[in-house]
Amino acid sequence: MTTIYTGLDIAKLNLQLHLLGRRHDLPNTAAGHRRLVKLLAALPGAHVICEATGGYERDLVAALHDARIPVSVLNPARVRHFARATGQRAKTDPLDAAILTAYGQALQPPPTAPRTPQEHHLSELIRRRVQVLALLVAQRQQAQRLTVPALRRQAQSLVRRLERDLKQIETQLGQLQAQAKALDERVQKLIAITGVGTITALGVLAELPELGTLNRRQAAALAGLAPHPRESGQWHGRRRIGGGRAPVRRALYMAALVAARSNRQLKAFYQRLRAAGKPAKVALTAVMRKLIILMNHTLKNPNFVPQN
Repeated sequence: MTTIYTGLDIAKLNLQLHLLGRRHDLPNTAAGHRRLVKLLAALPGAHVICEATGGYERDLVAALHDARIPVSVLNPARVRHFARATGQRAKTDPLDAAILTAYGQALQPPPTAPRTPQEHHLSELIRRRVQVLALLVAQRQQAQRLTVPALRRQAQSLVRRLERDLKQIETQLGQLQAQAKALDERVQKLIAITGVGTITALGVLAELPELGTLNRRQAAALAGLAPHPRESGQWHGRRRIGGGRAPVRRALYMAALVAARSNRQLKAFYQRLRAAGKPAKVALTAVMRKLIILMNHTLKNPNFVPQN
């Protein structure tokens, strides 16, 4: 069966479909999703190409998965780079849908695997925790600088509210872990690694559900921890990390700090890099890369026991 790539630009209120050279405007509602599925179901081999939009795509992607229509959810930055490479600098919804079709035809991305309700729940809890924690840190700092008593009391009240919200989210995370046996087993394997706590394990699993199915290079690349060479002729620049999933790196940062001090193997690795003249930040990034590779290996091999 010939694959027919069709670009779909997703906005909060509407969808722009580019199908076999024709444009279709649809609402981003349950009724619009049904109309879209009906259009695509009549076309065997249809494969939808869309971008991650911060959540506006979630219900639509679920509807496509339910209808067993392949869909690839792409990183918007990659699509933008592709558009510029083709000379397309203008940006409108119809043009974006057409670019997504061209991206699919040129690069043939694999379908995005469906996520379970449990994975969605975990992801939403983890992301909300990150948001509340950022607000809490900011409010604590602001409260310390306020001199007007009424304003200080107001800020302190908000701090207490955010602290309660944070505890509630962490309680819900604990309940989800207790109810989901498979998730709990994965968390227990990860926290056996010195430096990895429960919140870190849940955060990494939420943002990198593929962990345990990857090879070492894929794990490092998806976390954005693979160093990219910068060379031209006789010139050799400093390698840099980039891309990947920034939330995974944020989740790993504190774990790497602890591991660099408490994990026997990773501590020796960190000290060896520092003795070789590597800056502390570079050595810590290398520890983060080792850590995500170790976490992937631990989940991939049921009988593997990490040596700390």
